[in-house]
Amino acid sequence: MDQRQVVSENYANPITCFFHVLFKAGALAFYILFSLFVKSFVIIFVITVLLAALDFWVVKNVSGRILVGLRWWNEIDDEGNSVWKFECLDGESLARMNKKDSWLFWWTLYLTAAAWIVLGIFSLIRLEADYLLVVGVCLSLSIANIVGFTKCNKDAKKNIQTFAQNALASRVTSSLQSAFGII
Repeated sequence: MDQRQVVSENYANPITCFFHVLFKAGALAFYILFSLFVKSFVIIFVITVLLAALDFWVVKNVSGRILVGLRWWNEIDDEGNSVWKFECLDGESLARMNKKDSWLFWWTLYLTAAAWIVLGIFSLIRLEADYLLVVGVCLSLSIANIVGFTKCNKDAKKNIQTFAQNALASRVTSSLQSAFGII
């Protein structure tokens, strides 16, 4: 068996993947289990939102960088306008990113939001506005990461395409200059 084949089948960053999933699963599991067995809304709210906030921070600042090579943040400029800022690895580094890590990152990002939507629907059906508040906060944090990383990914693809086009144009220009003796 080829050693490179075995390496490509595994996660490149298993610890980061573990924590990427841990806080998502923790928030969902805590909310579901404790809302079934414990009737203390305050405890459910505080711990669920705390786990969701930890998930938001881990995804935005750690797993996004390591698993997919992307980072985003939002700033307010001097005129009071909201400005999205994006960072990504260069094209070569992005091409070397582990596909399993990337797959896990994106799927868990979207599935977590879908799970919070389903839990929100259940809260609406049961007419529990207070639990809908918990779901709303957790869903907002999840959607913020989805929007940020989706915009960042689109920006990264655009930058890579522009870089590739500029590199190709530069090579063609230098080849033509060399061929015709133009310096």
